[in-house]
Amino acid sequence: MTIHITPSGQACGARASGVDLTQPLDPATVAEIRASWLDHHVLAFPDQAMSDDDLERFTGYFGGFGDDPFIAPIPGRSHVIAVKRRADETSPLFAENWHSDWSFQARPPAGTCLFGITIPPVGGNTDFSNQHAALGAMPPELRAKIEGRNAIHSARGGYAPTGMYGANDKGRSMDIKSGEAALATQTHPFLRQHPETGREGLFGCAGYIIGIEGMADEEALPLLYELLQWQGREEFRYSHAWEPNMLIMWDNRSVLHRATGGYDGHDRLLHRTTIAAWDG
Repeated sequence: MTIHITPSGQACGARASGVDLTQPLDPATVAEIRASWLDHHVLAFPDQAMSDDDLERFTGYFGGFGDDPFIAPIPGRSHVIAVKRRADETSPLFAENWHSDWSFQARPPAGTCLFGITIPPVGGNTDFSNQHAALGAMPPELRAKIEGRNAIHSARGGYAPTGMYGANDKGRSMDIKSGEAALATQTHPFLRQHPETGREGLFGCAGYIIGIEGMADEEALPLLYELLQWQGREEFRYSHAWEPNMLIMWDNRSVLHRATGGYDGHDRLLHRTTIAAWDG
């Protein structure tokens, strides 16, 4: 099977056609998709009327399921999360800050799959930022500040009882389970090689990074803010416009992402799985 790949023309991202994801895929097709995914970092598959069974089967081709903490799966499933927002919902937008999914874990997921079910007629793009490009263009003086250093990652800002999605978060349609486990920390190097391609890139962002190992907050926090401004610059971005029955998959090791709003008064529903860390 030959898959047709149309690059977005932006810093990453491509559209993939010529494959039916509602059917089992042979190893050669899976390998072709993986190669394109590693090349473009974000792949969008339009016109895929996928069931949750299809979504889970597709995820399994790329490494099995990652561990999704703090958000309950939909009824009857162990690995499918509903990313949803009601038309009348007024709680702060979910996941609107740049981040790499679950970077606070010891082994963060390699990727994420997100399938569009109910798509508003306006707004709701998902933005991505290519962190290979961000590192490649980084000024030497900024790189020198993080070279050889580890970032301290934590879910506390979002999922601790006092976090954004904690005890005071009311009226949200997503089934978020905050807890004390979110207070834990995990370190990862700022600069690391992609485990499959070997390309060097930046990993993680201020969405989950709370400090820098061995550096006082007085110095670390301004540096993290400086990094955030650099990592999300326009020239590193791809803004993904959704369509119903579209699946996208992105590489958490290569890109940051964030949700955008602009669809007040409209329902929105997507189903999500995460792809387990890649061990080689």
